[in-house]
Amino acid sequence: MSVPESASSAGQAPPDLGSAPAPIVRGEPVVVADGVFVIPDGRVPIVPNVGIVVGERAVLVVDTGVGPRNGAYVLDQAQRLADGRRLYLTLTHFHPEHGFGAQAFRDSATIIYNRAQHEELRRKGAAYLDMFKGLSEHIAAELADVEFVDPDVTYEGEARLDLGGRTVVLREWGPAHTVGDQTVLVDGDVLFGGDLIETRMFPIAPYMPPYDTDVDCGRWIEVLDELLAIDPRTVVPGHGEVTDIGLIRDVRDYLAHVRERVTDLKAAGTSVEEAVDRLDQEARARWSTWANPEWIGFTVRAFFAAS
Repeated sequence: MSVPESASSAGQAPPDLGSAPAPIVRGEPVVVADGVFVIPDGRVPIVPNVGIVVGERAVLVVDTGVGPRNGAYVLDQAQRLADGRRLYLTLTHFHPEHGFGAQAFRDSATIIYNRAQHEELRRKGAAYLDMFKGLSEHIAAELADVEFVDPDVTYEGEARLDLGGRTVVLREWGPAHTVGDQTVLVDGDVLFGGDLIETRMFPIAPYMPPYDTDVDCGRWIEVLDELLAIDPRTVVPGHGEVTDIGLIRDVRDYLAHVRERVTDLKAAGTSVEEAVDRLDQEARARWSTWANPEWIGFTVRAFFAAS
């Protein structure tokens, strides 16, 4: 993910993806729980963890990868597991690597978005498409033929899917990482969290004025507290390895730490630029095994603006 020139010139530099491999969803679906499969991201930038939930009567796909080629690959894997069962598709949020392959499912699945997610796609989709095309030639190639897809079904709050012997709860949470964040909870046990949670990666807070300022890091912490209360056994992040509830706690603690430090520094008269520099150094030292430290500054600026 990148940012427009206005944000970059303000000292915010996202990860450089120019030398990253092509963002291709690869490999066979891996079983992470009974009837729940994940095509792992392999920690490749702009590749999400893709979920496939198999019931007796229907199958739900969670996220598509970036662009129609990835969407077609995910559809093929889902149809193989479905073996003629009805297909559903839903997205954790609108960002390109999670949903810009949805067109492959248009005539093959019932597509479900929450209303806020759909509206956010309408408002921001074209700009994000242009932005991601500028990240690298590999990414631009995958996005060349993207068409935006409207859902067949929208909901507000919460929606339940009975796949046959397996119940899935879709729940909207935003604004947090995005306005339309959605989790997918399978049988109360397996949680797909999208980019609300990423394994050993600094959270992406897309605070990019004047381009996109809808991230709400305070609400994000509240969401993570509520997800902790659900107490899922298996946690599938938007990116990074499938793990357990400890991941939710780790991300929550990081965001809470940044909020506390920003509050203290701002009260002491520290400028936003000074706060970014200081907290960037502190966070890199404390969370030294986490990838993408370039996103620390975005989170600091988001909290600074909100406090």
